[in-house]
Amino acid sequence: MAGGARYRVAFRRRSEGKTDYRKRLKLLLSHKPRAVIRLTNRYVIAQLVEYRPEGDVTLASAHSKELAEFGWKGGTRNLCSAYLVGYLLGRRALKRGVKEAVADLGLRTPVHGGRCFAAIKGMLDAGLTVPASEEVLPEMSRIRGEHISAYAKLLGEAKEQRFGEYLKRGLDPENLPEHFDEVLERIREAGADE
Repeated sequence: MAGGARYRVAFRRRSEGKTDYRKRLKLLLSHKPRAVIRLTNRYVIAQLVEYRPEGDVTLASAHSKELAEFGWKGGTRNLCSAYLVGYLLGRRALKRGVKEAVADLGLRTPVHGGRCFAAIKGMLDAGLTVPASEEVLPEMSRIRGEHISAYAKLLGEAKEQRFGEYLKRGLDPENLPEHFDEVLERIREAGADE
């Protein structure tokens, strides 16, 4: 380990690779709540977090596990579920009186049209104001899963090997766009109650 008179030990969360404090400070200087989007190997998590001197406070949150309550049979970490989680968070934020936020992607490298931006598009469509360029947001056809449906039709009988998990849950991947629309409509009708 380095030493010397001028050596300074990094903050614990920085040395663990969890927090970029320079980026966090820039986000906090906006004086707006942060729309925190985190992607794990299995889920998409979105939270609306507000800074307070005694510690951050979560105003609203949405998790891709919750989508099952609305009848979602698709995956919990894909583009479709990321959009639905963002939409759900946007509805809950508006219900709590929050009208705008700034996106916080953490240490994740932003990928144009990726899951993080699908969640942001969901928030925007729900009515929450989040600064984001149109170029980085994915197209609605990809969000609805039309490319997955086309691929499943191309596979024909071999889709059982590729989409076994979808079929176990009772979802034909060819019908993914229609299923997405149904679930989105259920979220709208539910009013995002928690």
